[in-house]
Amino acid sequence: MDGVTVIDHPLVQHKLTIMRKKETSTASFRRLLQEISTLLCYEVTRDLELTTVMIDTPLEEMEAPTLAGKKLVFASVLRAGNGLLEGMLDLVPSARVAHVGLYRDPKTLVAVEYYFKAPEDISDRLVVVVDPMLATANSAIAAIDRLKERGAHNLRFVSLLAAPEGIANFREHHPDVPIFTASIDQRLNEKGYIMPGLGDAGDRMYGTK
Repeated sequence: MDGVTVIDHPLVQHKLTIMRKKETSTASFRRLLQEISTLLCYEVTRDLELTTVMIDTPLEEMEAPTLAGKKLVFASVLRAGNGLLEGMLDLVPSARVAHVGLYRDPKTLVAVEYYFKAPEDISDRLVVVVDPMLATANSAIAAIDRLKERGAHNLRFVSLLAAPEGIANFREHHPDVPIFTASIDQRLNEKGYIMPGLGDAGDRMYGTK
């Protein structure tokens, strides 16, 4: 699909299969989500701009590559986004963090905002928005709407799973924001859940229903 990158690395797919199993425990699900998010982070940051600096190794001086520009922002769509956020911060601990609190109205499936906090200079940074499930995409669209209102214009979206319907909806609203996901599943059911999916990521991560 245009604007969508499916990260099909064998380790990503193996861990995702374990996460899909209904018998996988809360602790294992949470650990696997953190591990897989680190692998996803490698791909979404693959083309970051580099510059060079002079350093002293134990043997001699050299010109070495380092990241250019201001630090990244990881924007977590609460609450399930925090599962991806933790693994990415392990890889990029200096990144800034934004939080977008949204919940999906069970009747209308419309995203309702209840919290927002982001760095003041977000317009100067690459913003990686994270949410495990791109189902209807209503929450993802609302989160990016809000971040763009704050001034963000260089954005990428990362999910664990995506539904074709959600991708189409997202691309219609934000064609300038590339999507990175580990899997494009078959469809949404009548309740807006990804099929075959893995259930509610937030509930499985925190042991709630």
